[in-house]
Amino acid sequence: MKTKLFTILFLALTITTSVIFAESTSPDKSNFNNAANFGFSPTATGIENVKALQKAVDQTGTITVSQPGTYKMAGTIYVGSNTTLKFGNNVFLQKVDEQGKFSHVIVNKGAATRTYDENICIEGLQIIVNGMDVRDFKEAVGLHGQLAFFYVKDLRIDRFRCMDLGKAQYGIHVCTFEDIIINDVIIKGWKDGVHLGRGKRFLISNGVFETGDDAIALNAHDYTVGNPELGWIEDGIVENCHDLPGVKEKNIGFFCRIIAGAWIDWKQGMEVQNSDAVVSNGRVYRVKGNPDGKVYTSNTQPTHDKGIQVLDGITWVMIQNDPVYTCGVRNVIFRNIFLEKPRVAFSVHFDIGKFSRSYYPGAEVPKQEQLTFDNLRFLHNAPIAAFAIKTPMDVLTISNSSFKNNGIVFTENKALKDYLPTKINIYGCVFNKKGAMELLVNKVDGKQILLKTSSNIEINDDFRATVVPGNGKITVESDLTGLKK
Repeated sequence: MKTKLFTILFLALTITTSVIFAESTSPDKSNFNNAANFGFSPTATGIENVKALQKAVDQTGTITVSQPGTYKMAGTIYVGSNTTLKFGNNVFLQKVDEQGKFSHVIVNKGAATRTYDENICIEGLQIIVNGMDVRDFKEAVGLHGQLAFFYVKDLRIDRFRCMDLGKAQYGIHVCTFEDIIINDVIIKGWKDGVHLGRGKRFLISNGVFETGDDAIALNAHDYTVGNPELGWIEDGIVENCHDLPGVKEKNIGFFCRIIAGAWIDWKQGMEVQNSDAVVSNGRVYRVKGNPDGKVYTSNTQPTHDKGIQVLDGITWVMIQNDPVYTCGVRNVIFRNIFLEKPRVAFSVHFDIGKFSRSYYPGAEVPKQEQLTFDNLRFLHNAPIAAFAIKTPMDVLTISNSSFKNNGIVFTENKALKDYLPTKINIYGCVFNKKGAMELLVNKVDGKQILLKTSSNIEINDDFRATVVPGNGKITVESDLTGLKK
């Protein structure tokens, strides 16, 4: 009797083990699949690998790439909802031109139709751009990350690496989002590391950046070719990030670029230029032209529901169906930021020029709101502004930070008549400068600033903080030498 029972149990265990083994090595739609079972291989061509990985991703669930090696990729992978894509150690995806150049390595399926994809995780992805740095705007005008998501909710990107960004594409690009986490990234090269368009609730953490353009861009407004939609970026945290020196050519970026914008309803006879936005027929349209400074007169109202239409010689792109009029960044915390690169750390501004005009004359004034900065570490010695502010801003809070010769500068670009009052609170900081330091410089006519400082430490006995009010008014309540009464 015991022998029969043992035999039955042994057979049951064998069958169960066989089923589990079969599920782990054969493709199905259960939950877990290895991309190798679909033909994804370091020895396959780029065309073969795109077909294989797409087939695996279409199963949804969790897809793993476990075999180390460099996998050629000759096209874009489209990821849908409820999908986790895990890459093992020493796995690289290398862009190759076997059937024409392409932009994204991975993009979500709903990007082209502006349909939300949800519950997506990309883990351990390492991209080799391999010189294929192109903007084809196949899915949406303005979307051009190597890793890109447009209309996405509940997204997690973990342990992303890209060491050879070109001058055209961002590393990671996410626009129109809710609830995203971007963690443990190392991005080096020329263009933006992490570039966000409109969205809410986000975390960017544990990043190492060595970029010629922005390490991080919070571009609520942007060039027509910079983001596919416009709107507020809000309720987020950027933490434990490092801005490294390394790119030797002239920099065009910042550690973080923070852009606001505003526009008006279309009206007959209005003058527009490249990247201008208008609201018309319940939609937002933008001018897609050349950065040549040309001004157009619009007499024919744009009303098309999608795509591009040329009216009065103006190329109008319909970018979104919800008629927002302002955009900016609000309720964002930056903390534990290490700044080695000698450049402006935080630029809070409007664009104005031949590439883009963020603020259309007469529009509602957007105000960047409640931005907080904690434990900033300036590790370079260059006399460069920590903050360059060119938009209205309600409150700037800086705490527990270590400054060398890095102050705050308010400037204007003639976009507004009134840049509105700003309150600044600085506390618990260490000032390392020897001699005089221009802590706050105002270059905006009529600007009113309230500066409060408390509980700060001065390292050198001859330290002295100064403020330059220009043609504005700075009210000071301070514990710093040179400012305290």
